[in-house]
Amino acid sequence: MSIESLRRSAYSTVSGLPQGFWWLWLSTLVNRTGAFVLTFLPYYLTVELGHSAWFAGLVVALHGLGGVAGSPLGGMLTDRWGRRPTMITMHLGAAACAAALAFVTSAWGVAAVVLLMGVAMQAVRPSINATIADMVPADDVRRAYALNYWALNLGFAVASIAGGAAAFLGYRTLFLVDAVATTLCAVIVFLRLPETRPERPAAKAGRSEPAEKVSMLDVLRDAPFRTLVLLNLLVCLVFTAPWIGLPLTMAEQGLPPSSYGLVIAVNGVVIVGFQLLVNKVTERRSPVVLLALSSLLYAVGTGATALAGSSVAFAATVVVWTVGEMVHVPTNAAATARLAPEHARGRYQGVMGMSWAVASFVAPILAGAIVDGPGSDVLWAGTFGVGVLAAVGYTLRLRGALAEEEPVSPVPTEPKPESERKPTPESEPAPKPERKRSAPASGS
Repeated sequence: MSIESLRRSAYSTVSGLPQGFWWLWLSTLVNRTGAFVLTFLPYYLTVELGHSAWFAGLVVALHGLGGVAGSPLGGMLTDRWGRRPTMITMHLGAAACAAALAFVTSAWGVAAVVLLMGVAMQAVRPSINATIADMVPADDVRRAYALNYWALNLGFAVASIAGGAAAFLGYRTLFLVDAVATTLCAVIVFLRLPETRPERPAAKAGRSEPAEKVSMLDVLRDAPFRTLVLLNLLVCLVFTAPWIGLPLTMAEQGLPPSSYGLVIAVNGVVIVGFQLLVNKVTERRSPVVLLALSSLLYAVGTGATALAGSSVAFAATVVVWTVGEMVHVPTNAAATARLAPEHARGRYQGVMGMSWAVASFVAPILAGAIVDGPGSDVLWAGTFGVGVLAAVGYTLRLRGALAEEEPVSPVPTEPKPESERKPTPESEPAPKPERKRSAPASGS
């Protein structure tokens, strides 16, 4: 592939998206570039404050537990209050929590702040995803989610490197920088991002009255979406397991912590380096096929961890499930937007985000218990089985719900000879193929 073709491919990947999306993309990049808290929180709790490793793990789990509550809360506020005010409020809330960590030193004070921070950080995500679905044309939604996910990982990679280099300034300084970056993110949203929430519920096809309001209970009653959420929960459990199980497995093999650092860094490097290429290769593909494929990549990548015996082999397994991550995350977000009514996108994205938060809370505890009990081989065999199960579920249960829409216009065919055409009464023109009609507009 020539440089010119690569340039054209890169241009087509980022072109055609509205200006508001790029301001949102920039806010994501700024926010994640200053995201130091979660990365360095375990070191801060154990080294700086002298707490046990058990307490550090509990505090990190509380962050995930906060997300379980924050995601549906953010979804509800996104639809009722608006995308923009929800983003601004939750960003400022997360910034306040990051700043508070620089001064709160009591054990339960830190735990409470981290719990609230989990609520705020997870509550902002439904508004971001709903905004993307609002402003980006339907054909480009998955590409937009992929670009935003790329910004998230690019910022996180910069934060990890910069935070490690700047750690000599002290953990409290890093937390304050995190607060400033998150505040700047809120300022960008306030100054440059328009509100995209529909002013009133959209009318259903063929009906002139507005669509009914959608409650959280209605979202949970949506059978195809409920299936999508449950299958995503399975995938999230598989995805989260290596972040706890991989260092424990490598330690069993006698590999030092520095080896794990290099191996897990492959995840960020692959995403930053190849997310745009993966998105280009997979665009316009069936969402069901992509979700099933990503589940199998998760299954194979994590399952093969049981067979790895060196740093290179472990890194290879990370590459496999990272490719699955790059395919799954934007496709799942786009599928959620596709199933959600326009006026309920926040609630749908909030319920979907809750599946990620539940997995981030449950998987570390479950993975640690399995490694300490039956052993790491059982953990990786389990992730393989769950990943395959999710792939089968996507294929059998969501093929109809996520099927590509048929084009409105029929495929052109050669006209029939005059003698073969059916006569029409009283020389009226032949009827056109039927199409779905919308309700007639009043006063026209």
